[in-house]
Amino acid sequence: MADRFDWVDQGVEDALDPALPICDPHHHLWDLPDYRYVLDEILSDTDSGHNVRSTVFVECASMYRADGPEAMKPVGEVEFVNGIAAQSASGAFGDTRVAASIVGHADLTLGAAVADVLNAQKQRAPDRFTGIRHSAAFDSSDAIRNGHTKPTPGLLGEASFREGFAQLAALDLSFDAWLFHPQISSLTALARAFPDTAIVLDHVGGVLGIGPYEGRRDENFAVWSAAVSELARCANVSVKLGGLGMKSVGKAWHKRPAPPSSTELAMAWAPYLMHCIESFGPSRAMFESNFPVDKASCGYGVLWNAFKRVAADFSADEKAMLFHDTAAHVYRVPDVST
Repeated sequence: MADRFDWVDQGVEDALDPALPICDPHHHLWDLPDYRYVLDEILSDTDSGHNVRSTVFVECASMYRADGPEAMKPVGEVEFVNGIAAQSASGAFGDTRVAASIVGHADLTLGAAVADVLNAQKQRAPDRFTGIRHSAAFDSSDAIRNGHTKPTPGLLGEASFREGFAQLAALDLSFDAWLFHPQISSLTALARAFPDTAIVLDHVGGVLGIGPYEGRRDENFAVWSAAVSELARCANVSVKLGGLGMKSVGKAWHKRPAPPSSTELAMAWAPYLMHCIESFGPSRAMFESNFPVDKASCGYGVLWNAFKRVAADFSADEKAMLFHDTAAHVYRVPDVST
């Protein structure tokens, strides 16, 4: 990993529009034998010259409980992250409030019984736990790495899943949707069936460009863009603008001798980001880092510079929504002055 970080550091840039407030609505935290990404590491990234006021943690199967009922094991992740959030909230580590909101995981195929898990997570982090993610990312190709929850092909339409999903609205919890672009229509059907549940489409809908999707960019874009436009008709759905640095997108930035500049990234990402913004509007769209996953392709500061280049022609009010206000509203992040 040290070699990978040295590679990323070759592309350091000065922050564009450094005063613009940012709420980063998507990052992970983990402490693995060969890769540690907890408070020090994320603060090292957010300390990039951009005005990152707050962040939102999204589940990644980190620090599950070793003992107890299987269904309750993900509660350990919420406990782990809430502790890091409390450290950050002390102010002893700077002004950025890390994990000011927490998106955990619960197995929605438990049906109505999942309410016990959700309530346990709310009890462990009553001021920060605002939603869950249950990955539906599935593709039949062996070249595609499916979601870590080992989803079935039709997960979002299964009766047990939907029975569990029905518990979210009553508990005022949102649902983060991680899937691949050929699956977006299944999320549209779910959103229409549950119009009172807030749904967030992660990573612009999981554009694939590897395996059977490699070399078919125009065809993939046409399928993806049509599905996004239809999903945007659901008023209960928002979209995260990012995740395009993942290897599954197929750009292979990570194989270059040096990382891409923010100008290169902006040019490559703009068609996807702009289509989402045009479809959902700034009040339902939010730029995200997806770190450290997207660190495979670029550094944190470069990533936000790329977003700022894409959004350069938007008004001040639109930029405020795209970079901070939409995320803070969706995830109920309190205002943090820096």
